[in-house]
Amino acid sequence: MSKISELKEKVLAGGEITREEALTLIDAPLEELCAAADEIRTKMSGNGFDICTIINGKCGKCSEDCKYCAQSAHYHTALTESYPLLPTEKILEEAKYNAERGVLRYSIVTSGKRLSPKEVDQLCESIREIRKQVKIEICVSLGLLGEEDFRKLHEAGASRVHCNMESSARYFKEVCTTHTYEEKIETLKAAKRAGMSICSGGIMGLGENFEDRIDMGLTVRSLGVKSIPVNFLNPIPGIPFENNKPLNNEEARRCVAIFRFLIPDGSIRLAGGRGLLGDKGEGCFTSGSNAAISGDMLTTAGITIETDMKLLEKLGYEARLCND
Repeated sequence: MSKISELKEKVLAGGEITREEALTLIDAPLEELCAAADEIRTKMSGNGFDICTIINGKCGKCSEDCKYCAQSAHYHTALTESYPLLPTEKILEEAKYNAERGVLRYSIVTSGKRLSPKEVDQLCESIREIRKQVKIEICVSLGLLGEEDFRKLHEAGASRVHCNMESSARYFKEVCTTHTYEEKIETLKAAKRAGMSICSGGIMGLGENFEDRIDMGLTVRSLGVKSIPVNFLNPIPGIPFENNKPLNNEEARRCVAIFRFLIPDGSIRLAGGRGLLGDKGEGCFTSGSNAAISGDMLTTAGITIETDMKLLEKLGYEARLCND
């Protein structure tokens, strides 16, 4: 029995692979690895596919120096758009648009280190209005909020909080210096204490190595995360990582396959940068990934909902809420 088969059987029997075992998958035969990851996905999650969309609810002039982000006020990019928290009417309009196209989860994302108390209250009003009028789950990505704010948002109708770890604890200082890894972990813990499900992953291609990717996966696993966004860096001119080489299809597939081994019952979610892949991520959806962010990203174009729905049908998936 190969090492891949051995680890697959361990996972399917309910076990967790260790860091040392995960490291052996870095150089494992790719096709065998991806086939095993997809088998794990099928047996642990069936054919459900968690498709979500995002809205850039507050844009630009961000105080944080995340080196991958065009919205950071620290860098000069072609992104000049900046606006405050969107009014309820606009957020509601987009929620309706997405729900009408079969999307079941809608995420409101805002720039900045955290929303102010006044902004949290405003957004709670928007969420309450969405819940009255639209059948769609609401996720929020609002920076480093605390438990009290998350309780307000949960009571208003939001069910999930997103806060990416971005990379490993070791490499994070190369990604951002204006907030810490520990603050991100506390944000996710606060959201859980408030009764919310949590979503957290990272960005591949920041200059990290595969060990960093595995360590990030182990961190989110230890926090009980079941929705894991896998972003691929879009090296936008003007950001510090503008000269980084984008991942190819093979490396992207290996990433999602390893994350499937680490979190076998999770929603491994292709997110930003999917459109840079030669096959737009299709190979990843047969290599362990069973979720995606559809439509436009925060500052870049994505893949349309209609295109994604046709792809799900082609691959035998069914749009479904997973890991609530």
